Amino acid sequence: MKYVSYLNELFRDEISKLDEFVLYGQNVSTGSCLGGLTRGLQRINGCNVFNTPNTENTLVGIGFGLMLGGTPSAFFMKQQDFLLLGIDHLRNTNNFIRQQAPSTSFTIVNITMDAGYEGIQSSLNNLPDFCAIASCEGYTISSKLEARSIIGQCFAKPGFRIISVSQRLFGTEILDFEAHISQADDFVMKYHQGADVTIACFNFSLPQGEKLCDQLSQLGVEASLYSITAAHPVIYKSIVEDAKKTGRLVIIDDSKCYTSVSNLLEIEMLRAGVSAICNIKRKMTEQSYRPLSEEFNVDVNDVVQQLNLLN
Repeated sequence: MKYVSYLNELFRDEISKLDEFVLYGQNVSTGSCLGGLTRGLQRINGCNVFNTPNTENTLVGIGFGLMLGGTPSAFFMKQQDFLLLGIDHLRNTNNFIRQQAPSTSFTIVNITMDAGYEGIQSSLNNLPDFCAIASCEGYTISSKLEARSIIGQCFAKPGFRIISVSQRLFGTEILDFEAHISQADDFVMKYHQGADVTIACFNFSLPQGEKLCDQLSQLGVEASLYSITAAHPVIYKSIVEDAKKTGRLVIIDDSKCYTSVSNLLEIEMLRAGVSAICNIKRKMTEQSYRPLSEEFNVDVNDVVQQLNLLN
């Protein structure tokens, strides 16, 4: 099943469990319905759907107001960078609302514009930037397990959070690791177990991590593979313990950010005595702010050489 279709199906299932729900955003029930993400949700009994203008500051405030009044809601945003327009509500209104111990949910679901050709609008693809300002939970989704865990456990849970999905993955088959999966810590997913190296994937880089894992296996190198889906807070205990056994760590982070949560993992590893670290990130240049292909490739030969994996 395609990534976007699977997410749509899960949102439909979760909203169907609620007696009343408000869903709103730009063209959420017209046109492409955000690339199919919200298609058909207006037909769910008890789900009140509203198509809105591009007034993101107001729309973020409405969600907090509905939460305060006891009505669960979700604001589906077509671009993550539009959250900048609601930054005051994310910080100050949210800080006021959280003191009221809300009994219902407000969730912002945004689409990260990471296909590349949006230029400036695709340069802000790092969800932890917003979660740090709002001091709120945040999650990214790259696989079936992550979709089920995050949407099933968090979408309608009392309180506020941001769930980010990847435009780049919309048309791809959703990654499915059903046969060999375990959940290591809260929203840190473990997909493979290996004795030679530990791979930790951030943001939406799990496809690159899975490919690297397969390439290393062909060379006789067995890797543990983790995906960090929580943007804030993040628990690294299982990854640290695994890397202490393998003695080597590969960090893959496709976010466009100078200070990422992956930096915190690197610090934790150094404290744990693991110094053989290969940190693979996007290289930000002036070209990064212009429309261009967003290919993010991991060179297996470079990883092998940096970590001395075949010796």
